[in-house]
Amino acid sequence: MFPLHESGMVSGLVCGVLFGFVLENAGFGSPSKLTGQFRLTDWSVFKVMFTAIVVAAVGLWGMQVVGLMAPDTLFVPQALVMASAVGGALIGAGFAIGGYCPGTSMVGMSSGRLDALVFVVGLFIGTTAFAGFYGDAIRSMMAVGEIIDGDNFADVYGIADPVMLGIMAASLVGIFYLGSWFERRGPGPVTAEQAVAGAD
Repeated sequence: MFPLHESGMVSGLVCGVLFGFVLENAGFGSPSKLTGQFRLTDWSVFKVMFTAIVVAAVGLWGMQVVGLMAPDTLFVPQALVMASAVGGALIGAGFAIGGYCPGTSMVGMSSGRLDALVFVVGLFIGTTAFAGFYGDAIRSMMAVGEIIDGDNFADVYGIADPVMLGIMAASLVGIFYLGSWFERRGPGPVTAEQAVAGAD
């Protein structure tokens, strides 16, 4: 039985539904937004995701500074450079071909999009296949380029958190400028209304 009575499960379910609702109403449940990103004509996805990363990073650091969260309570997975590079390339190719990411595909399927359903089926098949073939060989390949000195830039390279946050914030400004430049040179981003209506 699923422990839906537990607060963690309930909060996760509520947040997931609200997140999906926001994604759909912003037009992110349509493949036109993600494919537009790969065509460099619509940078909405990159802008939103990068902004979320910077805001989350600043928020987590701020909570540690004021004592609301102990530094060692935040789990940071070990950095696997080769696995991240290969996995990023493969999942990026899937995004470009299918027009969805795992989150937006669920939103699109819930909105009745058949192509999103096909993407979700492929997602489950791929995940099941990876789990089935996972073993020593895959673990060895994933360990290539593993950074074992630490879990973040401060640990490995000695870059202070405020400096790293400043670099991230500057990069975010640059992404907004670059993305807007590309959008002005092309047809421009697909609006939320157009994406929900099924724009190409």
